[in-house]
Amino acid sequence: MKASLDLLRSFLAVHRAGSITGAAELLGVAQPTVTAQLRALEEAVGRPLFDRLPRGVTPTAAGDELARRVAEPLDRLAAVLTGAPDTAYARTVFLGGPAELLAERVLPALAGPVADGLELRVAAGMPEGLLDDLVAGRLDLAVTSVRPRRRPVMVEPLYDEEFVLVAAPSWADRLAGPVTPAALREVPLVAWGEEAPILRRYWRTVFDTRLTRTPSLVVADLRAVRSAVAAGAGVSVLPAYLCRGELASGALRALLAPPVPPLNTLFLAVRPGAAGRREVQAVRRTLLAAAPGW
Repeated sequence: MKASLDLLRSFLAVHRAGSITGAAELLGVAQPTVTAQLRALEEAVGRPLFDRLPRGVTPTAAGDELARRVAEPLDRLAAVLTGAPDTAYARTVFLGGPAELLAERVLPALAGPVADGLELRVAAGMPEGLLDDLVAGRLDLAVTSVRPRRRPVMVEPLYDEEFVLVAAPSWADRLAGPVTPAALREVPLVAWGEEAPILRRYWRTVFDTRLTRTPSLVVADLRAVRSAVAAGAGVSVLPAYLCRGELASGALRALLAPPVPPLNTLFLAVRPGAAGRREVQAVRRTLLAAAPGW
């Protein structure tokens, strides 16, 4: 592929802005210039990079892949040309995500950049609220358990969380035979949320049946679920990252090891207007590098 840096910069601006008009504003050039550059890049690549919509554009799979490959090098080059030092964090980064993941994995991963001078403000929330804040500019990045469908939010997979059916040893010892819904009928269920979405998904995917029982304990924090189950309150389903220590110490036991455990993909969403900032890129790179070890 033969493509100049100008073509790639214009492409990345369109990808981040979600429209050719928005990209032209970001670049400070005329809209026809961006249109011509995008057309030239698509000819060089040999495939469309965006689908044109009545309002704006949406990237094709090829467009998302190209953006993933060129964003960081172009942002680094822009920083070199402006003379900014590699360690400079000019502005505060606003980050949102699920409270448990933020506390257990995200904030420990970002300790290094914070120690190096990054200013970070963090808010916990539910997926729709986080995306509302992202689109409104109140957040720069958000970790969400639901894939954002809003444009022009930039989205990439971050981490596949695996779910484990767990209980304290006192309950695990009572389940001598195969662990089935019938065997668990007399064991109290501990759930995150009144609708018990995690338990219901586990019953559906692993047991191939609907969960019809009402949980005995409902709490809107998975860390509290973990503590209650470890104390003997009953059985629950937790993300593996959240109970790995308790499983290793014996405070909790995994009741099943299904060949294909239920998975849920977490996504990292970035506000296009913030995507090119050095400090936002530092947070993004740090989380993408740390997530495989979670």
